[in-house]
Amino acid sequence: MTPARTIRLSEFGAPEVMRLENIDLPDPGPGPGQVRLRQTAIGFNFIDVYQRAGKYPLPLPTGLGHEAAGVVEALGPGVTGLAMGDRVVTMNAGIGAYAEARNVPADKLVPLPATVSDEAAAAVFFKAMTAQYLVRKTHAVQPGDTVLVHAAAGGVGQILSAWARSLGATVIGTAGSAAKCEVARAAGCDAAIDYSQPDWVAKVLATMGGRKARVVYDSVGQHTFAGSLDCCAPFGLVVVYGAASGPAPAVEPELLNQKGCLFLTRPSVFPHNATPEGLRANAAEVFDAMARGVVRPAVGWRGGLQDAAALHHAAQARSFTGAAVMLPG
Repeated sequence: MTPARTIRLSEFGAPEVMRLENIDLPDPGPGPGQVRLRQTAIGFNFIDVYQRAGKYPLPLPTGLGHEAAGVVEALGPGVTGLAMGDRVVTMNAGIGAYAEARNVPADKLVPLPATVSDEAAAAVFFKAMTAQYLVRKTHAVQPGDTVLVHAAAGGVGQILSAWARSLGATVIGTAGSAAKCEVARAAGCDAAIDYSQPDWVAKVLATMGGRKARVVYDSVGQHTFAGSLDCCAPFGLVVVYGAASGPAPAVEPELLNQKGCLFLTRPSVFPHNATPEGLRANAAEVFDAMARGVVRPAVGWRGGLQDAAALHHAAQARSFTGAAVMLPG
C-alpha cells in the first residue's frame, strides 16, 4: 500500500467539515489507462467552496478539488505518451485533487513545459483554461472590442482581463472594493469600477464613454447580472460562467429583446476539454500565453493540506487576491 494524506468529506457544510485523513492507495499500482500522480502543488477554485458547502452536491463520502501538478510515479497497463518522472498538470481528472497522491486517468494529464513550475501550473491552469475558452471560443475577442469583466481582481478575472487586453480589446473591469479595483487595473484593465457601490452601472457606462460592451463576462451572478444586461451593447453577448454572489436570476426571453436583442450563455470549462486532443490543444494556448507573459501566476495564498479550512474561510471572505495553492510536501 502507498500512503497518502487526503482531504475527505462525509457531510456538506462549513470549511471544518473537511477532514485530513491518511489513506492507502492500492497496490500493485494504477489500473489500466491510469497513472499514479505524486502531487507537488494543488490548486484552489471557487467551485471547491460550492461543492464543499453542498451548493453543487457530490456523492458522499468524497474528496475535493480539481486541479494539481505533480510527478508521474507509476504507469498502469496501456498507458502511452507518458513516462515515470514526467511533470504533469491536470484540472479535470476527477474530484480529489486535495491529496498527496492519487491514481488518475492518463488522458486527463498534460505534460508541463520546463519553463512552467509546478506551483505556477497549479496556481493558474484551471483558471487560465477557463479564460482560454472564454476569449477564444465563447467569444473570440477581436481588436477594438470593448469587454466588461466582473470580478476582475480574482484568479480568473486577472487572467481574463490580461488575455483580452493582449488581443486588442478595451477592458473594463469591476471588483468588490477600491483596493481590488487597483488589482484589476494592475492586471490589465483599462479602468475598474467598484461594483459594491449602488451606482456602479452608471459609472461603467460613463467610463465606456457611451459605448456598451461587445461581451460581458460575469462570474459574480446574482449581484451583477441585471447590470450586465444594461452594460451590454445591442446584439452583444452576456456570458455567465460563475455565481460568486449566488445564481443569476431566471430570465424571460423577451427581456433579452428589450435590452437590445442580446445573446446569453452559461458555458463551462469541462465540455471544452472533454477530449484528450482538445485538452492538450487548449493547454498549448495557455502555455504559449504564459511564455509570452500574458498569463502571469499571481499567488495570493499559500499553505498545506492541513490548512484547507483556513483557505476556504479566506476565499469566502475575499481576503486575498489572485490564486491560492496548497503545497503538500
